[in-house]
Amino acid sequence: MNNIFKIILIGILLNSCSFNKNSKFWSKEKIIKEAQPIQQKILKEDNLSNKKDDLLNVEFNPNLKISLYSNPINNSFSNNFDNNNGRINYDGILKDKSKFKFSKIVNFYKYNPKIEYEKNNIIFFDNNGTILKFNNNSKLIWEKNYYSKTEKKLKPILFFANNGKILIVADNISNYYALDIETGKLLWKKNNIAPFNSQIKIYKNLFFIVDYNNTLKAFSVSNGNEEWRVNTEEVLVRSQKKLSIVIIDDMIYFNNSIGDISAVDIKTGGLIWQRPTQSSIIYDQAFFLQTSTIIGDKNALYFSNNKNEFFSIDVSTGIVNWKQKINSNLRPTLIDNYIFTVSLEGFFIIIEKNTGNIIRSTNLFAELNKGSKIPFLSNKKMNLKPTGFIVGKNNIYLSTNHGKLFVIDIATGTTQSILKIDNNKISRPSVLNKNLYVIQDNSITKLN
Repeated sequence: MNNIFKIILIGILLNSCSFNKNSKFWSKEKIIKEAQPIQQKILKEDNLSNKKDDLLNVEFNPNLKISLYSNPINNSFSNNFDNNNGRINYDGILKDKSKFKFSKIVNFYKYNPKIEYEKNNIIFFDNNGTILKFNNNSKLIWEKNYYSKTEKKLKPILFFANNGKILIVADNISNYYALDIETGKLLWKKNNIAPFNSQIKIYKNLFFIVDYNNTLKAFSVSNGNEEWRVNTEEVLVRSQKKLSIVIIDDMIYFNNSIGDISAVDIKTGGLIWQRPTQSSIIYDQAFFLQTSTIIGDKNALYFSNNKNEFFSIDVSTGIVNWKQKINSNLRPTLIDNYIFTVSLEGFFIIIEKNTGNIIRSTNLFAELNKGSKIPFLSNKKMNLKPTGFIVGKNNIYLSTNHGKLFVIDIATGTTQSILKIDNNKISRPSVLNKNLYVIQDNSITKLN
């Protein structure tokens, strides 16, 4: 009887496995708390240049209404050279969710990998380095794994970029390779001297990535050969926060693990300028430095860190335009003349981009700190932290380390609703085809 029971149990497990192509990959659920209808409140303010030298952890102009004039944009998460997602054409109802589960990825949130979008498809990976491509209806198109048994045991973290034809993959165990994005067929695979931990950018026939030696490398898309490299200062211990790459007008900008920002001629690999943002003291504390993703426009680069610093740096000279006291390692967003960011303490902050003046700061967690009436946010000591945000047509969508998604009115800075997505940390949201996606260390959640 015991043997019969074991056979039946094995059969049930095999039939329910995520990689059974006849099974449903994405399970559907209801979101615990539904979003409430939002009344749009947009007023024009003439005086937005109020100066305040130290607005760290205090509200400022909380009643100020903000207007946005630029039109919402689509597909800003694909082939984005300046890393600025802008005002996204998204205003979701957020009633239903579906989830694709995989075995837990160790150290997932130290590397912050992201979903790769290609046309109407999404690409991600699982705990063993298997790459999965789904269509807009969550149907599996292909799955491929090009790792040896030894490499699979290392549980590689994968980073992606694509040009519509070729998918470039790099990982934290020193591999980089290319796949045919339609079929998943391996085109070539090579090894680097050090692991990778940065964004990948594809520009014409080259792709660019920074390794753990703080070296920017340019590789050929067609065969993976190295074309040039730029070395920056190495440190023995470094943060695992993913490094940034920005491309503007044939110039490539990147940061390293000690906070230096470098500008490089994209054609020759020649170093144009380099700007340190930290004193030499930080070299011994590089593991604790966490810099936000760098975003840019034609004139400046914008980024912040967890050392209470927000910078604007001139793209031509590397000169610091302004520096503001804001404590955040979250990717900011630039819309019109406003920079949007959220501090690690939960303040939603709007900055005037040319001057660096803070024009409004609102505390998103103020009511929760007093004791929330919402059951899943009732613990005063839950140590709620933001993990990322995007700006939609009318709302900010903010993810947290406790699996909650805040829906915040842009105009007023007030929280409209809080949705329970998961019990654990969720990633910065991203959007494709009117669907919002967040990632956990063991699943991807799609919100309709």
